[in-house]
Amino acid sequence: MVLETMANVGLLYFLFLVGVEMDIGVIKRTGKRALAIAIAGMILPFLIGVSFAFMLHQTTELIALGTFILFLGVALSVTAFPVLARILAELKLLNTDIGRIAMSSALINDMCAWILLAFAIALAENESMSLASIWVILSSVVFVLFCVYIVRPIVSWMVRRTPEGESISEFYICLILTGVMISGFITDAIGTHSVFGAFVFGLVIPNGPLGVTLIERLEDFVSGLLLPLFFAISGLKTDITAIHGFTTWAILGVVIILACAGKIAGTLLVSLYYKIPFNEGLTLGLLMNTKGLVEMIVLNVGKDQKVLDDKSFAIMVIVAVVMTAIISPIVTTIYRPARKFTPYKRRTIQRTKPDGEFRVLVCIHTPRNVPTIINLLDASHPTKKSPICTYVLHLVELTGRASAMLIVHNTRKSGRPALNRTQAQSDHIINAFENFEQHSGFVSVNPLTAVSPYSTMHEDICNVAEDKRVALIIVPFHKQQTVDGGMEATNPAFRTINQNVLANAPCSVGILVDRGLSGSTRLAANQIAHHVAVLFFGGPDDREALAYGWRMCEHSGVNLTVLRFIVGENAVEPPVAEARRNPSQREMLTVATETDRERQLDEDYINAFRARTMDDSSVVYDEKVVNHGEETVAAIRSVDPMHDLFIVGRGQGLISPVTAGLTDWSECPELGAIGDLLASSDFAATYSVLVVQQYVGIEGLGDGTAGTPDSPNRQHEQQIEFGNRRPPPQPPRGQAFFQPQP
Repeated sequence: MVLETMANVGLLYFLFLVGVEMDIGVIKRTGKRALAIAIAGMILPFLIGVSFAFMLHQTTELIALGTFILFLGVALSVTAFPVLARILAELKLLNTDIGRIAMSSALINDMCAWILLAFAIALAENESMSLASIWVILSSVVFVLFCVYIVRPIVSWMVRRTPEGESISEFYICLILTGVMISGFITDAIGTHSVFGAFVFGLVIPNGPLGVTLIERLEDFVSGLLLPLFFAISGLKTDITAIHGFTTWAILGVVIILACAGKIAGTLLVSLYYKIPFNEGLTLGLLMNTKGLVEMIVLNVGKDQKVLDDKSFAIMVIVAVVMTAIISPIVTTIYRPARKFTPYKRRTIQRTKPDGEFRVLVCIHTPRNVPTIINLLDASHPTKKSPICTYVLHLVELTGRASAMLIVHNTRKSGRPALNRTQAQSDHIINAFENFEQHSGFVSVNPLTAVSPYSTMHEDICNVAEDKRVALIIVPFHKQQTVDGGMEATNPAFRTINQNVLANAPCSVGILVDRGLSGSTRLAANQIAHHVAVLFFGGPDDREALAYGWRMCEHSGVNLTVLRFIVGENAVEPPVAEARRNPSQREMLTVATETDRERQLDEDYINAFRARTMDDSSVVYDEKVVNHGEETVAAIRSVDPMHDLFIVGRGQGLISPVTAGLTDWSECPELGAIGDLLASSDFAATYSVLVVQQYVGIEGLGDGTAGTPDSPNRQHEQQIEFGNRRPPPQPPRGQAFFQPQP
């Protein structure tokens, strides 16, 4: 009894939170297609529920047939919005067209289910459609109007009384939480269920700081502790032994199949009418079969009101569990979205045309990295001939919290206050980049949001990069600078994301070690002076770093220093290179040929750079002859401290006496020997570091003319095969999961 009371209190507050988080404006903006799919997806299963009700009602003479029909119809036709959101997120379909339609339809379906449930409860209280039932329905309508026209203005007044920037008074919070209980009591007294009152009360809470506070205070406690009790109680009430005899089990099987088929058929017909492909329509129908909390509430209310007996209740609970359990595997098998990416050649900065668009994908975890990235893009010399197209991807971890999920579906119009911390962060990031776009000129900003588990987030980043055909992905380093100048790790998962992106990226990657990039002096209102240093050791990554520095040096406010390290005569060849030569003459020849080819490419690129920048006073080129790692470190330390950005190649696979010994104490091998040195805490510095890895493509295998494979049929396989130094396993299929902001 105590457990049941706690479970009901948890349910009350959970539905209050669902109401707070639900944006009714979304329903207005969903359009006819989602509305038609939602209604069609309800009508057919409802009719199946009616026919099933006639079969079961012969053995259940507890209550009027009409009420029984209504309960079973609602239970079969409802779609669970929160559960569907979670399934779509895991399948990475949330932001595909099919995902958006499914979410909008489920939202409408949810609202219809609540209205029908209110009717069903009103009828269940009374034997027939008498005056009492009409009185219950009218009283419920009056309660809704009271909440909208009296409670909402009072709550808005409370919000206005709170000074901007301050948290809502504890007294007001207590009043609202008490209001939830009172609303539940009123609707229970009227004759509908108490959860109906709590849900309506949540709907009238205005979006903004009050909503954020309520969600933060209640969500973990209610969702994590009280709500599971409700499901546990539902499980305890389910008596599977009540389903006995072959006939009853046969009915159960028929109901599962027919209810699924009804939803699929209804959704499929409307989908075909709106010219949605058959495959997608079928998937949409399956997704709309998701059951969850609302159905469990309907069934529990039905059992409490003596509408459902033990047998009917057990059958319906099993139907709900089975239908939800089979969706994910079936959708994964049936729906394999075709990736219609055309191959593109501009996968590196080096191969981007000087007079063509420069496409960059910027990944951001928190607003902390935004100023440095904006200054970096500003220094990248956007011009009318070569504008910069920036895709800003806000990376959000997918958690069980509804508030994290909300950002995905909440297509808010600008100017509306954020509903949760994630939304607020996203807004800050987008606003900063939009201001940058307005003030800089020749920069276009496209904000996106990726919501997924950290373990698969690199897939989203790589999919967006491929989809948007970018030349460079910039990801923030997993450590940030502390007040005393040291470096501390923020989240270990960020490091894993960076390593996975380096291994799987379809283009060049830059890891940004952020120590600020404000510029030493302001030249004018829209110009900042930067001193950039490129450290060049040789190899594809260093050529890419130089290509980025070359682009930057054309900016009037950027001074570029290129420091090339040349192996001295006294250099001792590293043991790895020695070992490489021993096995066979053929291998020795291959290694030598490859090394000579790389050296030639380095020489050609350096010569081209020097020829073009010879007369540019803002470019300084210097060569340092070094014999071993210690001399390299000393040379780097001697670089003028006025530099505020170092660009270095990752140098993966590069074996040189110049870096010998530097990797022995490496903290972060993903940055390479030099990048790790510059990013380390003991290398006291005030400059930011950009560590670049070039996408090698087929170029790395001897064909210097082709940037990427051009055959559409084999493009994806070849990209996996050639795109990286270590060919990664082919990533699972799935659409990029990102949210365009309105």
